[in-house]
Amino acid sequence: MKVNNTDSLTFKETQAKTPFLKRVYQDRWYLLFLLPAALLLLLFCYLPMYGLLIAFQDYKIGANILAFDGSVRWVGLANFTEFFNSYFCGRVIKNTLRLSLKFLLYGGWVSPVVAILLNEIRLSWLKRTLQTSYYLPYFISTAIVVAVMTMLVGTSGPIAQVVKLTGGKAANLMNSADSFDALYVISGIWSGFGYSSVMYLAAISNVNVQLYEAVEIDGGNRFHRMWHVTLPAILPTFSILLILQVGGLMNSSFDKIVLMYNTYTMDRADTIGTYIYRVGLQDARYSYTSAVGLFSNIINFVLVCGANWVSNRVSSSGLW
Repeated sequence: MKVNNTDSLTFKETQAKTPFLKRVYQDRWYLLFLLPAALLLLLFCYLPMYGLLIAFQDYKIGANILAFDGSVRWVGLANFTEFFNSYFCGRVIKNTLRLSLKFLLYGGWVSPVVAILLNEIRLSWLKRTLQTSYYLPYFISTAIVVAVMTMLVGTSGPIAQVVKLTGGKAANLMNSADSFDALYVISGIWSGFGYSSVMYLAAISNVNVQLYEAVEIDGGNRFHRMWHVTLPAILPTFSILLILQVGGLMNSSFDKIVLMYNTYTMDRADTIGTYIYRVGLQDARYSYTSAVGLFSNIINFVLVCGANWVSNRVSSSGLW
């Protein structure tokens, strides 16, 4: 019997043999569907990147960024040098890394654990109710979250009243530098763990049911099913989300910190984002804070590449 060699070709080999224009025509509806997202990405993410040039300039409002006729003074790396030599450099970098690492350490495991436990619930109505109640906080405004938190931990809040009843002294925890980290991390976990668990539940839903049946046939219990089937199924998703979180270590929840920090907590709450807001917008030092933001983004890019390299070596899964 004559064997057709085209039947043994892989999908990639078949695509490689197909002319480019023909592939574009075949995928025209998919490309048309992606066109609005691509345009938004181009207009709001890539096109404004030329504005990074002001990090190397002494930019003034109204000046032409791309002018090379002497109307804009180029200062080279002076803005970066000024930041590295400033008193605030060490403080804002340390605070940003501390808050991000604490959130990653204490909150990174909550979403996959919640997803695994939700998957084990047999009552469908209870599972849906819990899942809905978990991801609803994600849609609550950050301003409302901070306002509720202020009422809870203020001097007249329930926590202070309990402390007062037990013989302690009522205090406003929002004005306590020692409590800032805990309030920031706990409120962040509460707001986002339910929404993040949806991605893990989606990964779990793709698990072949026969794998669970095989564990039961081998005498395994529900714990063995979670450990040997569910957990490996969500590891690629966990790896990708972890890479993205590591890549954002130099970023923090700017809007929440701005609403939470005050003169009492400034030393521990001032991060790169709040520093850029305070110096860049309030003091109108656009070139200087553009340099600070560019430095932060370069570090994030290096962290993403490093985390992706480690993930590919350890778990054989990554962003690329």
